[in-house]
Amino acid sequence: MPVIGPTGRPMPHFPQPPPLTSHGPARIIAMCNQKGGVGKTTTTINLGAALAELDRRVLLVDFDPQGALSVGLGVRAHELDQTIYNLLVGGGHDIREIIERTASENLDVVPANIDLSAAEVQLVGEVAREQVLARVLRPVVDDYDVILVDCQPSLGLLTVNALTAAHGVIIPLECEFFAMRGVALLVETIDKITDRLNPRLQVDGILATMYDGRTLHSREVVRSVVDHFGEQVFHTVISRTVKFPDATLAAEPITAYAPSHSGADAYRQLARELIARCDAA
Repeated sequence: MPVIGPTGRPMPHFPQPPPLTSHGPARIIAMCNQKGGVGKTTTTINLGAALAELDRRVLLVDFDPQGALSVGLGVRAHELDQTIYNLLVGGGHDIREIIERTASENLDVVPANIDLSAAEVQLVGEVAREQVLARVLRPVVDDYDVILVDCQPSLGLLTVNALTAAHGVIIPLECEFFAMRGVALLVETIDKITDRLNPRLQVDGILATMYDGRTLHSREVVRSVVDHFGEQVFHTVISRTVKFPDATLAAEPITAYAPSHSGADAYRQLARELIARCDAA
């Protein structure tokens, strides 16, 4: 008898992927939802770390002026002179000079701080303003297997840049009914960008986050998301746990902070599912 997973579907087995014989070019994935507080940054950090454990070379791009991704990996972004902002608005900067190594092997980050909030206004007058991030990333695409872009909670020009540069989108979705209302708008935006700017863009998956299997509300939201989006919904769900904010405070991915915790296992499963689903890396 197949085991029924939390999404109400039989849970497939996601095997350990074979080791890579070479690295690159990277699949660029935008972590996107215009609603805040749905687990975008948590997912970017922990999915990135889980992929790095699988010997994938991973670059995380902090694309939110709040800089939470950078802080969550122990980068003092507010003290840096050069961040993603300088790459977007200043000519002549090399992304390799901005990339910071993290404590996790195979996991690097392009940091951001509050300076990035000015980029949206400054890019408005640029030629091909939607394609600036794609140009910034181009020199390092062959150095990595996966590039994850942590988007800000809006559908402004920065998010459009991320979607234009990306091959795929992961949409983290909090397990509560209000969260669902914004997904239709986001999918509409993705469709427009696919049509006008980036025909290769596809939805890699919708990820249920902050799930609490003890509540009927959480279970009904997941069921409703699966009814609406079918196989676009990941089988893996991310349960709510205090270990995620604890790991953020420690400036570590949960895979390093609490490697045997169920939250770490969930992100490892998500990494295997993503590789199996998208042939990512």
